[in-house]
Amino acid sequence: MAAKPHSALAPLYADDSLLVFNKPSGLLSVPGKTEPHCLSALAQQQYADALVVHRLDMATSGLLVMARGIAAQRLLNASFAQRRVHKRYIAIVQGDCRGMPATAEEGGWQRIELPIRVDWPRRPLRIIDPVDGQPSSTRWRCLAYDPARTASRLELEPLTGRSHQLRVHLQALGHPILGDTLYAPPAVAAASPRLLLHASELGLQHPKTGAWLNFCSADGFGPEA
Repeated sequence: MAAKPHSALAPLYADDSLLVFNKPSGLLSVPGKTEPHCLSALAQQQYADALVVHRLDMATSGLLVMARGIAAQRLLNASFAQRRVHKRYIAIVQGDCRGMPATAEEGGWQRIELPIRVDWPRRPLRIIDPVDGQPSSTRWRCLAYDPARTASRLELEPLTGRSHQLRVHLQALGHPILGDTLYAPPAVAAASPRLLLHASELGLQHPKTGAWLNFCSADGFGPEA
């Protein structure tokens, strides 16, 4: 039988309370219904006490933290639930975002405030629903525009943690992510062999010492990504 990809994955950071990994695109965060191969299983091969704290979509790459032991997991879960974790992403999206109306936020940041719910007939897809959707908020700003690809590089900061939030919000903005086979039209989905969404920054309080930790990961989105 052919070997599975991602047969080993070294952490970017490890101590007796937490682990930080740079998850590749195409690797599940946790086991699927029919697919046990995932980042959490790889982590537990090296660290038997590694426990899940949060997830990234299979197609999304970037920074993901795991706890070591129940006590650390409980504290880290509370940090995520109380929105005390700083997260930023990089995405390459279809179209030119430079000319969109600016808001009053410093640094060119703008907001998407659109409620999201599960699209039950097509789950696990999500849709915008002003009546029954959960409040969902994303900050974003345009970093650069590539006229050769007709694509913009965006920095994103999810203020809420809905499933597929960034993908759904950018689709609603009219700028779906390149390589997004769930939410982008076929031509945009085919513009990249992978989803061009990367968890690039992660900041959180250490569950034991209380020290603030910052982690960064380059997206690696070259011109042919």
